[in-house]
Order: sequence, then structure tokens, then C-alpha cells
Amino acid sequence: MKRSVLLTVLLFVFSVIFSGVSLAEDTVTFSIPLPLTGSKAKFGEIEKRSYEIAMEEINAKGGIKGKKVVLKFEDSQGKPEISRAIAEKIIDVKKQPVIFGEYSSSCSKAIAAVAEERKVPYLVVTGAADNITQQNYKYVFRMNPSVSYYTSGLRSFLKEVVKPKTIAILYESSDFGTKGAEGMVKDAKRIGMKVVLKEKYESGAVDFKPILSKVKSRRPDVIYMVSYVMDAALLMRQIKELRIDAKLFAGGAAGFAIPEFIENAKDASEYVVTATLWSPQVTYPGAKEFAEKYKSRYGKYPSYHGAEAYSALYVIKDALERAKTWSSEDIRKALKETNIVTAFGPVKFEDRNGYQNQNFMDTLVLQVINGKHETIWPIKYATKKYVYPIPRWRDRR
Repeated sequence: MKRSVLLTVLLFVFSVIFSGVSLAEDTVTFSIPLPLTGSKAKFGEIEKRSYEIAMEEINAKGGIKGKKVVLKFEDSQGKPEISRAIAEKIIDVKKQPVIFGEYSSSCSKAIAAVAEERKVPYLVVTGAADNITQQNYKYVFRMNPSVSYYTSGLRSFLKEVVKPKTIAILYESSDFGTKGAEGMVKDAKRIGMKVVLKEKYESGAVDFKPILSKVKSRRPDVIYMVSYVMDAALLMRQIKELRIDAKLFAGGAAGFAIPEFIENAKDASEYVVTATLWSPQVTYPGAKEFAEKYKSRYGKYPSYHGAEAYSALYVIKDALERAKTWSSEDIRKALKETNIVTAFGPVKFEDRNGYQNQNFMDTLVLQVINGKHETIWPIKYATKKYVYPIPRWRDRR
């Protein structure tokens, strides 16, 4: 009897142990750092939802090399020091051989330093500060264009359509804002625009009127802003209140390129153009399907941040399926050889123009027309013809 009981217990224990091993062998788990609380949580939410859609699709088609994908999200609160701690845990404790995720440049930069130090490949998904991929890092790859390339489409639109002589630049004091402003200064020189004002502000300000009064006194042809969503909306509402007219109001992507900008700025958002990296109307394979799936679940189309996150999981899948083993070194080699077209666009990591492992691609221009973002430039991607010149505030309904 005792032997029978002992045998039964042992069989139970072994069945639990081996089922656990089987489960581990049949799944691949990724921990992803994102800002799920704090001022950048809106972007974290967009990305989390998009990762989950990609995960579902990949699992429905057999996973990655037959393994079901499991995603776990770690809240960085948008703070670089927390991002760094999360990255250290993912690499040192969880032994994850590749890392990807985060939203802001500062958080991405913190993870990049850890990844390079530990020799674990890191795929930057949305962090755009130029210097993330200008450090001669061997293990850091970036699928999104750097901030200096965000405005290539907008620069073309300004040069060919608007033909402005002067520009005022307002930007928030983050890595993204600072680099975006510096990039526009360079663009202005290329186009032949004179920068009549370049003003920095702290994110989360509640009153931009002192800065905007300076803008009004300079009478620029273009008012260009690099801002996250709440600042972007408030800037345009206060520009409307002060009746500051310009040939064009333009955003450097980020807050201007998501539906919440229109929701918060309301009619002050009308005719605002913004640089962007993607739109739901682009013809990349899978882009429309992803956009419609996201909209059917959440009631609105995703921003380019969602397309980046969605496509990032497919980039990881592609690299893992080509890697000889799932060691960090073999995954790094596979990422280096990436050459695919995703719903976000072409992904190929190159070393050029001072960048290492950087993806380069065309960027777009959106304009708010009848309360909706429309792609207006380049013309080959346009969903509607641009509205220019834009009406003065007093001539609007």
C-alpha cells in the first residue's frame, strides 16, 4: 500500500515537472518595457495593443518555429532609470536573448546602453533621437527612422508647395524635441528659410501664451512644433485664441500624428500638417489589414507608433526563424541580415551617414482635413489633395 501511494505521488510530481518542461519548450516568452502609466502612457497603450494583435496573428499561424509567443509587459512609467532596471532584469534574470520595446528616446537610450554592455541585441522600435544609433553600438538596431529623417517628406512639401521664407520653431525639452528642432534648423538652411525664433519649453506647460506672443511678433510663414500630444493640442488651441496666422502650422510627428491630437485640439487642429512615418492608407503589405483590425477593436486607427510595434514583433520573428541558434550572438547576426517589408514599411539595417544598424525609409505628411488625418504627401501616397493656402482664423467658420 505504501509503495503504491509513493508511486502515485512520484508519478504526479513527474507529470507536473514534465508538463512544465513541455510548456516551456512549446512557448517563447518576451518581456517588453513600455510606459503604461505616466505622461507617455497613451503611446504605451497604442504599442501594447499593437504587439498583442501581432502576437495573436503569429500564434494563429504556428508561432515562431512552432513555439507559441507569450508577451509580458513591464511598466517603465516613461522613466529612463526604470527602463534600465527592467532591461537588466530581462537580460540578467530572465535570460532573454533579445530585447525590444520602449517608447521615448531617453528610455530607449537607457536600454541600448545595457544591451550593448551585456552583448544582447536590442531592437529600438520608436525611440528616435539620432545618437541612439550613432554610438558605434554593435548590438543596437533601430527599425524606425531617426528624428532627423522624420521631416524628409515635410521638407519636400515645404519646398515644393509652401515655399516659405521664415519659420518659428517651438520644441519640448526632451531628446526627441531637441533633436527634432535641430533637424528642422538644418532643413531650413536647405530650403532657404530664415529661423526667426527657436524656443524651448518644458513638457506639460499650461500656458504657452508668453512664447506664442513672441511668435506672433515675428510673423513667421511657418510655425513648426515638436511636441507630445497634450502640448501639441494646447499649442494649437492657444494659437487660435491669440489669432496667430501663418502660411502653415506644422508638427514634427509624435503628438500631432495621433487621433488624440484632433480630439483635444478640436477645430484648432484643422489644416495642421505633420510629418509622420506611416498612415493607415499606405500600401505596404498588411498595413491596411492591421489598421482595420485595430480600429475594429479600439474605435480609431492606430498612429505610426502602433504600426512600428506591430511590425517589430514580425521583425523579431523573422530574425529568430533565420538565426542558427537562439543565442544572442546568432540573433544579432540574423538581425544584421534583415531585409523584409512589413506593415510599417521596408526594414533593412544599414551603416551609413554616421549611423549603425539603422533602418532608412520614406516619410509621409498628414494634414487634418474635415477633422481627420489624411495623407497628402508624397503625392503617390496621398489619400486627399492638400489644402493650401490655409484660411486665416477670421475666415474660418
